Amino acid sequence: MERKVQIRAASINDADGIAAVLRGLVAAGKRRKRSDPEFARLHYIAHPAQIRCSVAMDGDCGIVGFQSLKLATSSNPYGTPPGWGIVGTHILPEMARRGVGRLLFPSTLDAARSAGIPAIEAFIGATNDPAIAYYEAMGFVTYRRVEGVDCKRLAVS
Repeated sequence: MERKVQIRAASINDADGIAAVLRGLVAAGKRRKRSDPEFARLHYIAHPAQIRCSVAMDGDCGIVGFQSLKLATSSNPYGTPPGWGIVGTHILPEMARRGVGRLLFPSTLDAARSAGIPAIEAFIGATNDPAIAYYEAMGFVTYRRVEGVDCKRLAVS
């Protein structure tokens, strides 16, 4: 019997679960950044520019993925135009290609619309084919490239 993945807004109590997803990505060689609960709390849950962080819950497994949407400020590290949204999607490797990202995106898009941002950018490593395919399936298009990075944009209507 297949369990149903539930999507909800992240809370401060989700820092350990979000960190576990990040550690899974590190173990799989898909991430090199910090993956501790304090980083998860500060960067994804309580970041001052955070618009929304949604988590995907799978029954007894807990958090199996999350999606973060932040407001781009003039000092953002990606060069995203200020006032746009910056999206990041993180799924446990063993849950990849099971539709978790597709389930997370409507919550993110609703939050973007509610915040009145004109566009969302995904900043993706040029060799990360699964992420590129995911964002294209969500309607994102490449609008700029920086060394080793594909920047995809989705107009928010």
